[in-house]
Amino acid sequence: MSAASTNPLISDRDVEFLLYEVFGVEELCKLDAFSEHSRETFDLLLQSARRLARDILFPVYKAMDEDSPVLREGAVSVHPQLRTIYPRIVELGLINAARPEEVGGQSLPLCVAGMANAYLMAANLSAYAYIGLTSGAAHLIEAFGSDSLKRAFMTRMYSGEWSGTMALTEPQAGSSISDIQCAATPTDADHYLIKGAKIFISGGEHDLCENIVHLLLARIDGAPAGIRGVSLFAVPKKRLHEGQLADNDVHAAGLIHKIGWRGLPSLVMSYGESEDCHGWLIGEPNQGISYMFQMMNEARLMVGLHGVATASAAYHEALVYARTRLQGRPIGNKNPHDPQIPIIEHADVRRMLLRQKAIVEGGLALLGASALYADLADHAASEDERHQAQLLVDVLTPIAKSFPAERGFESNTLALQIHGGYGYSSEYLPEAWLRDQKLNSIHEGTTGIQSYDLLGRRIMADGGGALRALENAVNQTIERARAVDVPPQWRDDLSGALATIVRLTRELGKRGLSGDVEGMMLHSVDYLDLMSTFAVGWQWLAQAAAACEERKDDPNFYRGKLCAAQYWFATEMPRIELLVDLCRSAEDSYARMQPDWF
Repeated sequence: MSAASTNPLISDRDVEFLLYEVFGVEELCKLDAFSEHSRETFDLLLQSARRLARDILFPVYKAMDEDSPVLREGAVSVHPQLRTIYPRIVELGLINAARPEEVGGQSLPLCVAGMANAYLMAANLSAYAYIGLTSGAAHLIEAFGSDSLKRAFMTRMYSGEWSGTMALTEPQAGSSISDIQCAATPTDADHYLIKGAKIFISGGEHDLCENIVHLLLARIDGAPAGIRGVSLFAVPKKRLHEGQLADNDVHAAGLIHKIGWRGLPSLVMSYGESEDCHGWLIGEPNQGISYMFQMMNEARLMVGLHGVATASAAYHEALVYARTRLQGRPIGNKNPHDPQIPIIEHADVRRMLLRQKAIVEGGLALLGASALYADLADHAASEDERHQAQLLVDVLTPIAKSFPAERGFESNTLALQIHGGYGYSSEYLPEAWLRDQKLNSIHEGTTGIQSYDLLGRRIMADGGGALRALENAVNQTIERARAVDVPPQWRDDLSGALATIVRLTRELGKRGLSGDVEGMMLHSVDYLDLMSTFAVGWQWLAQAAAACEERKDDPNFYRGKLCAAQYWFATEMPRIELLVDLCRSAEDSYARMQPDWF
């Protein structure tokens, strides 16, 4: 009934192609931070992740989707099989794989660890999320916490003994963090008393480990109003008291019934109902947002990888189905006695599969490039290289979060479409992945929020330096493509789009500086769309260049890459001009539309 047993989830060949032929990650081993590693150690991690994903996580995905966690008397029970799976995930070491050895990590490049994570995400997104959240929370304590907080929380979180989550959203505030009301009252001891409620807290309560550390935003009594008065606290479910774990007045008050991600509980959390919830300040007072941005940015890239992984699993499921499902005959053949053909031989099915391939493999390249720049931002040899790489990470983050979420959902609908009537049933997996995918455009900042962040802050950063860094990186890819047999039209299309985008960005920046901020931001989502289309085109040109450089063996793989690149340049890149015109014109239909006109 399902192609689950033959679904690779993510193409091993594509991962190897990106890491070693497109990105050349072995060059990272020349840097001090990664000098103990080699392709051999990278491949060992990837092979372990593949086995765990395919043999352990994927077989229980459907059961976990059908049997969600249960909340009883403030305690959450997860799917029974997850209790067996969770230690296996922890054992793989991905919680802190990219962290330095001094905090228990493996000092692996993010771009390699990210690819390993992608296999787990594709296999069972909910199961993976527990360690993904823990990793981000522990890294936040590592970066900004005191030595005592690191000893108390970080070490246990990186080991998987305890889990972590972030607690930002409040019922009355939603995505508007400046409106949070959760309170933190100083005490004579080393802690604050926390009181308030949070909502949509993923993994905020479960029975996989004995403690959960909440990275929580709250206002210290008397703090300034708005975002300037928000502080960050570590708030454990249980606190250490005389060497034992004791209740910390942290309780699950409600369970959100989600349409997807059903193996990971999303909760309404209550803190301090009995006036006895202890929280420990991380860093300085009123600096919580600046600290939390580290975790939020990491989470946004993680969500982008979620989107790619979910689209990839569905794409490969559709591909297996299309190769094995017999239906119809070639156009022009009306003989009912001739055998039926696999539906992949029908041109329209290949159109849908190629679109999925272009989205999935373009999106995976975009996330891989973002991770590579993050590695260089932390560890490149010179300060200038690190600065340029960080500018690129900053620019790419909202794009790498939003593109896989928005286009990944489209890709998932195509997987369902290829399954036809069977796809529109719960007996087959595409409908479950479609439900999972939809969350990615909502959590960790909606697409609209990402568009404001990109146009209003990131692309204009460093006095135009961010835009110049992007120009330089894209031009390097164009030169790489020029040196091999990549069709000149693709280079010209990307170069022309780059010049247009640079001009538009400067125009919009001047519009904002003149005081017309609304006119500048009116089509921010269209700007994000055009930048996403462009960024994926950039990555397809890079893949085309690598395919032309290396296409001696495995010719069908490289032919497929060039076909997908051709598809992107023919069908997607022309959209950029329309989107540029919309941004430039400040077309105002939805700005003028009044609430009572609907």
